[in-house]
Amino acid sequence: MTTPESDPGESGTIDSEPAQARDSDFVQSLDRGLAVIRAFGPDRERLSLSEVARATGLTRAAARRFLLTLVKLGYVRSDGREFSLRPRVLELGYAYLSGLAMPEIAAPHLEELVAKLRESSSISVLDGHQIVYVARVPTKRIMTVAISVGTRFPAFATSMGRVLLAAMSTEELDKYLSDANLEPLTANTVTDPAKLKEAVREVALQGYAIVDQELEEGLRAIAAPIRGSDGGVTAAINVSAHASRVSMEAMRTDLLPALLDTARQIESDLKSQGA
Repeated sequence: MTTPESDPGESGTIDSEPAQARDSDFVQSLDRGLAVIRAFGPDRERLSLSEVARATGLTRAAARRFLLTLVKLGYVRSDGREFSLRPRVLELGYAYLSGLAMPEIAAPHLEELVAKLRESSSISVLDGHQIVYVARVPTKRIMTVAISVGTRFPAFATSMGRVLLAAMSTEELDKYLSDANLEPLTANTVTDPAKLKEAVREVALQGYAIVDQELEEGLRAIAAPIRGSDGGVTAAINVSAHASRVSMEAMRTDLLPALLDTARQIESDLKSQGA
């Protein structure tokens, strides 16, 4: 008979790593609980127990415990067969966003840029291997995936991601390219580490990045860095447009000057507020 402490379902998977080799400050159950929340997404709004277990690598027993705990805490709802997130999960990100000066400072500048160019504009930061949108002003929807604050995309395949990667040291970039999942998202996605490294170097030299239909077919985007008061790159700002309407040359001649000017205005406001 197994006890709760010895039940493999409690830890989720059979762990062969010696106990003394583990990080004593790492709470594995918290890590797995957060993994259950991250299993849900724009294209995975409703998941069965089996789907959650498969997405997280947990056993069904462990996934069930975490899901039912999240149900009791008000973060997840269940209809008896499938699970979905509840609005309360927004609390988990609100503490970060509420302490982030960038969206509030940038919002009027984004609105002015979008009104001028009639193209969508966003700001994102780097989080691990992905970019996370922290501010956005859309125009006509041009992507099949709806974008909002909190949306994530692989950094290597996005203009803002390339700008943020360009701010890394050589060692940091090498580690990113070694660890990240460089899967193609379209026929145009650059996935070769050497080519990506060269593209990022070019971004660092020219001060902006253009990505042509690498994230989604028909979508072009141009991005520039936003620097904080210490001079370091803290975020990236982009403008996205449909490839059938805006040529690569027009991205540089028509969109880039306004984008760079907006980035400078945001930087000036950040500096004045010590952000």
